[in-house]
Amino acid sequence: MRNNWNLFIVCFLCVLCFQPYQVNAQTQSQKKITIEISNERLPSVLKRLEKLSGYKILFTYDDVKKFTVSGSVKDKSIEQTLDIILANKPLEYHIEDQFITITSKGPSKQAKVFNVKGVVISGDDGQPLIGATVVIKGSKSGVLTDIDGKFSIENVSNKSLLQFSYIGMKPQDLTPTPTMNVTLMPDVQTLSEVVVTGMQKMDKRLFTGATKQLSADEVKLDGLPDISRGLEGRAAGVSVQNVSGTFGTAPKIRVRGATSIFGSSKPLWVVDGVIMEDAIDVGPDDLSSGDAETLISSAIAGLNSDDIESFQILKDGSATSIYGARAMAGVIVVTTKKGKAGVSKMSYTGEFTTRMIPSYKEFNIMNSQEQMGIYKEMEQKGWLNNSDTYRAKDSGVYGRMYQLINQYNPATGQFGLANTPEARNAYLREAEMRNTDWFNTLFSNNVTQNHSVSITSGTEKSSFYASLSAMSDPGWYKQSEVKRYTANLNTTYNIYKNLSINLISSASYRKQKAPGTLSSEVNAASGEVTRQFDINPYSYALNTSRALDPTVDYTANYAPFNILHELDNNYMDLNVADVKFQGEIKWKALPELELSALGAVRYQASSQEHNIKDHSNQATAYRTGMDDATIRDENNLLYTNPDNPYALPISILPEGGIYQRKDYRMLGVDFRATASWNHLFAEKHITNLFAGMEVNDLKRMQNYFQGWGMQYTMGEIPSYVYEFFKKGIESGESYYGLNHTTTRSVAGFANATYSYDGRYTVNGTFRYEGTNRMGKSRSSRWLPTWNMSGAWNVHEENFFKTFSSVLSHLTFKASYSLTADRGPEYVTNSHAIITSYSPFRPFTSGQETGLYVSDPENSELTYEKKHELNIGADMGFLDNRINFSIDWYKRNNYDLIGITPTQGVGGSIYKYANIASMKSHGIEFTISSKNIQSKDFSWHTDFIFSKAKNEVTELNARSSVMDLVSGYGFARQGYPVRGLFSIPFVGLNSNGIPMYNINGKITSTDIDFQTRDNIDYLKYEGPTDPTITGSFGNIFTYKAFKLNVFITYSFGNVVRLNPCFSYQYSDLSSMPREFKNRWTVPGDEKRTNIPTIISKRQYEDNKDLMYAYNAYNYSTERIAKGDFIRMKEISLSYDFPQSWIAPAKISNLSLKLQATNLFLIYADKKLNGQDPEFFNTGGVASPVPRQFTLTLRLGF
Repeated sequence: MRNNWNLFIVCFLCVLCFQPYQVNAQTQSQKKITIEISNERLPSVLKRLEKLSGYKILFTYDDVKKFTVSGSVKDKSIEQTLDIILANKPLEYHIEDQFITITSKGPSKQAKVFNVKGVVISGDDGQPLIGATVVIKGSKSGVLTDIDGKFSIENVSNKSLLQFSYIGMKPQDLTPTPTMNVTLMPDVQTLSEVVVTGMQKMDKRLFTGATKQLSADEVKLDGLPDISRGLEGRAAGVSVQNVSGTFGTAPKIRVRGATSIFGSSKPLWVVDGVIMEDAIDVGPDDLSSGDAETLISSAIAGLNSDDIESFQILKDGSATSIYGARAMAGVIVVTTKKGKAGVSKMSYTGEFTTRMIPSYKEFNIMNSQEQMGIYKEMEQKGWLNNSDTYRAKDSGVYGRMYQLINQYNPATGQFGLANTPEARNAYLREAEMRNTDWFNTLFSNNVTQNHSVSITSGTEKSSFYASLSAMSDPGWYKQSEVKRYTANLNTTYNIYKNLSINLISSASYRKQKAPGTLSSEVNAASGEVTRQFDINPYSYALNTSRALDPTVDYTANYAPFNILHELDNNYMDLNVADVKFQGEIKWKALPELELSALGAVRYQASSQEHNIKDHSNQATAYRTGMDDATIRDENNLLYTNPDNPYALPISILPEGGIYQRKDYRMLGVDFRATASWNHLFAEKHITNLFAGMEVNDLKRMQNYFQGWGMQYTMGEIPSYVYEFFKKGIESGESYYGLNHTTTRSVAGFANATYSYDGRYTVNGTFRYEGTNRMGKSRSSRWLPTWNMSGAWNVHEENFFKTFSSVLSHLTFKASYSLTADRGPEYVTNSHAIITSYSPFRPFTSGQETGLYVSDPENSELTYEKKHELNIGADMGFLDNRINFSIDWYKRNNYDLIGITPTQGVGGSIYKYANIASMKSHGIEFTISSKNIQSKDFSWHTDFIFSKAKNEVTELNARSSVMDLVSGYGFARQGYPVRGLFSIPFVGLNSNGIPMYNINGKITSTDIDFQTRDNIDYLKYEGPTDPTITGSFGNIFTYKAFKLNVFITYSFGNVVRLNPCFSYQYSDLSSMPREFKNRWTVPGDEKRTNIPTIISKRQYEDNKDLMYAYNAYNYSTERIAKGDFIRMKEISLSYDFPQSWIAPAKISNLSLKLQATNLFLIYADKKLNGQDPEFFNTGGVASPVPRQFTLTLRLGF
């Protein structure tokens, strides 16, 4: 496999490097220009001429702003065109290389002295240049531009020249004016990115870390409101697993793989310099659990994607070290849009999305005919008999038939169904031909709409950006509606030339519905994973027999059940409000010194209301069986009074339903003060010092309440019986709960950068911080983190000119760092955790409150730490037609928090402590090429590849069999962080029962899922996190058309197939088509590995057979590769010509049609339609759908 990859990479590089270099025979000066002008301002005309001619036209705005132009030019040269446009104006032009300079003409004026201010931007991307040099030519007077590219220089004569220069840019000598906007063009054509760390801005030429900047347009997938999902395949080293596609759930994002064993390993989100904390900490396994808490697991679900300007992904320690003990898993910095001076615009974006309904053709689920054949065999084997199925806990076609047979109508004197072979067969034959399409019943093609309006305007004194958005999603399936509203205001006020204030306020509100759900449970003894009252439509469609009638009530939990009725009467309402206010003041105390202070307050409140109405199956199940002694004795939801040995079970919910509510509130306060000093010595020595301090305070509150007996149909009046409280007291259950946590931290940091002539750059960062989360000892609570790094811009060397015909730019960089993380959110035993509980007493009258030590104190609990070495290179070929970036890294993570067994001193056998370590390494590269670049047609290609491996080197925790074989994977020393193991399957015995090799013993039932000893017999299958990720994208443009074809891929992980085998099946269940190849007669064990459907007699004789079938779901037979290649996006857009829309005062108009998640180009055939990224756990989980989006963008 490795050789194949190497061969593929080499071939791909060769194809790119040896593409014929395109030569444009027609020089710019020979281009013929045609342009129509009608009373248009001269600056606007020159901008249009710049696009038509291909020249860069340089002018001083004050010189040309007062002139207007009218007329027409047809098939003229650039010189003739300029002569016509500048006729009768006191202006002249000069052409040199690719530049045209427009200046004033006429007699010399008397020398004047004035102050000059302005901004210097890059001609590459229009971004401000940080640290550009502005000097009065012939003198030593000069300044450096600040982080916004702005400069101010005093006492400048209009007879002098101002020289603007920057590393890798062509210098310019310009006549000074009071206000100047200068654009510098690339010299060696290095990529002039501005790196935004969230605390400071640096030019990429002076940046020594591993980072990737992405514009919002590159990342955004229209129709997916959570923009974090668009990061998949966009940056090397960043993997995004869509373990659930439900709105509000976060994808599983990893920057260079896992960094913690029990922690989340998720990157830190920073928006406009402020850390975005999660309302609730959701671990990596919980993201795919389907539990309701995952609906608020995304930190940026309330962020409107149209408000985002760019993403900066900080990957190595050099890039992230400024965040110290928060940055071990990487940092994703989001910069939102702001107003710009001289720009006034109103924009509208409308997205209209329809999602495809899943089809049974994609899965290997049995149709109703095949399923009824299985039921017939089950009937013959004693399972679906009248006496058992009539009163079964769960029953479908057969249960309904027996109920009709026993249902007597005294008015007609008839039974619901005659108990004759002919009547029974006719009823079953009708079910056999039913072939219900549950996907069509539960899903729809409803159109989702997302509307966004923004206004931006600005002057030299102030600017603002304001936006409003509204999203309305009727729901892909029933009870999945979402409505979201956002508002954003970003204002900047330049009070004085050296004092400015930036104020940002944002708010979002989300109202969402979800099917009613409870948390999943694992039976550690039998290995069975269950979720009571699960009505997830996607899970239901896959796991429910197609022989059922959608309009008929069947039986679940002993009570009548119909999925459509249940979804209408058992649902969750989610309300999330998120508000953030922040302000930053910047004071340029000296030309080279800038002081700033930032403060932010963020408040989030979410409520989760689970409405279980009176007539729902879940509520009815609590009172079913009161008139049937058999069901009454079997229904474990009924209550038997332990005070009375003769008592019969009674209902603790005789009336009404259940109202459950959970509230989560979060208040975060942040303050940061920084100082930045930039200085240029002798025009070659560039220095930058950055230092500051920050204080954070985060308060979280959770409460839980259960309203028992809520009568939804009787005016929402509660009706409850005292036995409910009596049962709760006896079992130690709480009907309400409250939890408060406060996390505080304080830190000081400093960063120093030195560059000699732009060639050699060294950088160092130091941060010292403390938090109340850690142990009370100073060495545990306070931690220094640091970074040392350097870069060599080879293209700045004189000898590089000999390679300039092939190499455009070349940079080498290296870094070594120490960063850290606070560890899992739930590990808080830096102090002893003492918990109240109710000891078991046989009678209510003897109850009392007790205390116990749930976690003994660990005063040495400290940060998880990581040393990282990163070595990288960036290079460009053939005038940057091909760009190549590569990084290799090695990590050593230590002091990781894990569970360690103790001697039991303090009341606990297992204790959380810093006892684990792991190592990892990886390589990542990106290739970007401009395959064809002409006037009307272009073709650009991007190929991204990342490979990362990790290994747990030290872990004292003793894992159980169930931990290691479950679908999420688990940590074990000598294996990856999320390693998946399987029980070795050796075949079927002569009765069709699966057999396993347990420590050399062949057995079917002697399997202990709870044991932690002698588990080396388990077979290691591979990691559950992919080791290879990347993408292959091609963008084609022809005139105003743009076609984007984007493919993502993932390799190296394994997935557990859906557990569908059991010792006992109900007539509600659907089965995969593998069952058609099951063992049926002796001798079949030689040709198949699909176990038999055992008879009821076999089970009664040996009830341990349940272990054999549960183990089969976790055996080597039920494993598949998680490798896939996905057609992620195909989109076609069209920008309407200006000549069409200008008369309507429209500045831009475009239409875009996008298809997302179209299909899997490759996946393991064993998956049989199962999405390799998605865990079908029920609850609120659903996969990312196949969808089509039409987008309208309009600007005025």
